[in-house]
Amino acid sequence: MSSAAKHVILPGQTIGILGGGQLGRMMALAGRAMGYRFVVLDPAPDSPAAQVADAQVEADYSDVKAARQLAKEADIITYEFENVDAQVASILSDEAYMPQGSHLLFITQHRIREKQTMEKAGVPVAKWRAVFTFNDLKTVFQESGKRGILKTTRGGYDGKGQWRIVPESRLEDIWNECQPYLRVHGQDEAGPLIYEWLVPFVREISVIVTRGVQGEQSLFPVIENHHQNGILYMSIVPARIPEEAVRLAQQAAVKIADQLQLVGTLAVEMFLTESGEVLVNELAPRPHNSGHLTIEACATSQFEQHIRAICGLPLAENRLLTPAVMVNVLGQHLHPLLEQIDRLPRNVKLHLYGKREPKVHRKMGHLTCLGDIDTALQFIGSSKIWATDSER
Repeated sequence: MSSAAKHVILPGQTIGILGGGQLGRMMALAGRAMGYRFVVLDPAPDSPAAQVADAQVEADYSDVKAARQLAKEADIITYEFENVDAQVASILSDEAYMPQGSHLLFITQHRIREKQTMEKAGVPVAKWRAVFTFNDLKTVFQESGKRGILKTTRGGYDGKGQWRIVPESRLEDIWNECQPYLRVHGQDEAGPLIYEWLVPFVREISVIVTRGVQGEQSLFPVIENHHQNGILYMSIVPARIPEEAVRLAQQAAVKIADQLQLVGTLAVEMFLTESGEVLVNELAPRPHNSGHLTIEACATSQFEQHIRAICGLPLAENRLLTPAVMVNVLGQHLHPLLEQIDRLPRNVKLHLYGKREPKVHRKMGHLTCLGDIDTALQFIGSSKIWATDSER
C-alpha cells in the first residue's frame, strides 16, 4: 500500500507497534492520551509496551504470520526500534499502511549504507572505511594514527559490537572477538565491519527531527549527551554549545531527513569538535533515549509528535518550556532509587518502564530534572543512585 498520499488515521483507530520496549510504551502512553488504541508485536510476554496497550501479538520479530496478524488488528504500523526483521518490515510496507516504509530501516540497519546516505545528503561525517579482512584492519589502524572505533555494521547498541582501538590495542585479539559476528553475517556486499577514525570531540549532541507525510518538519531543541561504557548516561537541554553549532546541527538533521524522505521521527547523533565542526555519527529512525526529556521539557513530546506525523495530523508546537537534565536508571541503579524515592526533589519526574528483571546496564527507567541545569547536575552528582558499587 502506498504511503505517499495524505492518509489521516483518526483517534479511536488502532496503531500497531513492532517492538514492545520502553520506546513503544511511551509512544502508546502519548497516543492513548489522544484517543488511539494500540497493539504490540513482541516475543516477550508482558512487555513494557504491552502493559499499556490494548493487545499484544506474542511472537518473534521474524514471524511473518504474526506480523500479518498485527497488520490485521491495526489501521497503521510503526516501529519502536530499528533492528526489526527487514523482510517482515518489507511485507508490512507492501501489505499494510506503514508510512515510514521499509527503506529507512534498510538504510539504518547497516552502518555503511547509513554513512553513504549521510554523505549523499551533503553532511560531514567522521572518516571511515569498510573492513573485510584482518589486513584491512591493520592498514586502517596505521592510517588512522592507531586511534579509532571498530564496529559491526549490523546490530549492536549501548556499546555492544564496538571495539575502541588505541596504540596499545592487540589487533589479533580484537579480530578474534569479531569472529562470531562474521560467522553470522559473512562477507556481505557492503562490508561486515566498519572502522571509524576517532573524533576528538568537545560535545556529543543529538537533534530529533520529525517529518510528516506531506513533508512538513519540526525540530526539537539540540540536546547535549554524555555516555558511560557506551550507554547514554545523561542528556541536557538546551545543549551548552555555541549558536553556530546549533545552526549546523539542525541544518544537518534537515538535510538527512529530506534525503531519506523521512516520515515520523529521526534522531541524528553528532559530534562537536573544538574547531566548531559538527560531524554526524549515526542515526536512529524512531524516538530516541536522548529525547525522553521532551515529555516534560517541551510543549510537545517526541512521542506525541511521532504519532501526529505518522497519522497525518498537523505537527504540534514543540518549543522548550524549561531547561532539563535526563539521567538513565540502569539495573544497578534501581534499588538505590527505590530506597530514596520518597526523598526525590519536587522538580524530578520519575519514569519506570515496567521491566521485570533489573539486570546490570539494562535501561529500567529515567529521571528528568526540570529547571536550573547546574542544580540538576549537583543533585545527580551527589546522589547515591548513580554511585559506583564501591562508593555505596
